[in-house]
Amino acid sequence: MKQLLFFAGLVLCCAFVPQHLIAQEDEADNTLVALNPRYEKEIDVLIKQPKVKTAFDFILQSDPQTIKDHIFLTEIEAPPFKEEKRAAAFAKMLEAEGVDSVWIDAEGNVLALRRGTKGDRVVVLDAHLDTVFPEGTDVTVKVSGDTLFAPGVGDDTRGLSMVLAVLRAMNHAQIKTEADVLFIGTVGEEGLGDLRGVKYLFSENGPKIDSWIAIDGGDLGRVNFKALGSYRFRVVVKGPGGHSWGAFGLGNPHHAMAAGIKYFVDAADAYTETGPRTSYNIGRMGGGTSVNSIPFESWAEIDMRSVRPERLDDLEKVLRETMQKGVDEQNEIRRRGRPLQLEVTMIGKRPSGELSPDLPLIQRAIASIEAFGMEAGYTRGSTDSNIPISLGIPAVTIGRGGEGGWGHSLLEWWANKDGYKSIQYSLLLLLSESGLAD
Repeated sequence: MKQLLFFAGLVLCCAFVPQHLIAQEDEADNTLVALNPRYEKEIDVLIKQPKVKTAFDFILQSDPQTIKDHIFLTEIEAPPFKEEKRAAAFAKMLEAEGVDSVWIDAEGNVLALRRGTKGDRVVVLDAHLDTVFPEGTDVTVKVSGDTLFAPGVGDDTRGLSMVLAVLRAMNHAQIKTEADVLFIGTVGEEGLGDLRGVKYLFSENGPKIDSWIAIDGGDLGRVNFKALGSYRFRVVVKGPGGHSWGAFGLGNPHHAMAAGIKYFVDAADAYTETGPRTSYNIGRMGGGTSVNSIPFESWAEIDMRSVRPERLDDLEKVLRETMQKGVDEQNEIRRRGRPLQLEVTMIGKRPSGELSPDLPLIQRAIASIEAFGMEAGYTRGSTDSNIPISLGIPAVTIGRGGEGGWGHSLLEWWANKDGYKSIQYSLLLLLSESGLAD
């Protein structure tokens, strides 16, 4: 009965919430990419290999186990900066499937190494461990037919189950690769995590990585090799604070914040009307203790995004100048007390970047999806791939397939509509990039 009421409520919610509210942050990219026949032939030969066929068949046959893994991992909380429990479970699952070594690095990423016959290159298959949901969120999976309902069930727990399924299929078919393969679950992909997991992997402390394949949002056929950069700031205005009547005349941080935001929006709106696409958003605000108190602090968090990094630098300058203008204006009209102080702190930085569609990894991603009788859908997004893309390292983010929606909400769902095909595609791309031995 409870389950019936849950689904009835879900239907009602879906009926009355505008569809644009469930849109993802990635955007379609109209890039025209010419597929080199060399890679088309390479994939055609690879997909006909007996071991690859065996792996493909096994992926379909073992789909019930993949769903079990999917549900199991979804029901382990992985709030921002608190992914330890899910990381430990994922590490054990990778180890149980069979790899040469498994470890959790200093940042919390899970890495599993499957050595190649040559080992002269390292290719990664990645999905992220974290979700956007705070600690204590009910992540129990509700099942209705082929559809799973739970916060984080799509983004990106489905990706983690796919990583496991690819490894399981490779072991079952006794597939060997020429390159070493790292199966990775990263931390900090979402929100203020600021890609901390993948940033660590590409720092001097991380392993050598030659190619990066991330599984994240989107349908089967998604090929994302353009990174949408973002800057995030926390703006704080501080003052002495006091009683709204007895201390009247002190500088008011909320007044300064309001003035600064007005100046920022006016200037940012003018700036973003022309030029490469750029956005800005005041996402969170707070401060104050009561309606009859002059606040001692006012704060706001701002997100900026652009396809060009220099545009973000320009908007940062606009933000700092306009917020200072708001504070200066309020300081000039205060009647007593010490002046208000402004703090602007960067709390997130995701780099922009683009890779050439002529790179072998991108060509292989396109050729692999065409082998499934589909056309590649190009996107520009903010994913783990942002970091390698910005460094010029071959990287692509591919979709988790199936069908899904309401990401980043308590109504998130994922339906197993030919979900196995995305696993087969992931395997095919991984093998083409890492080289099938023998």
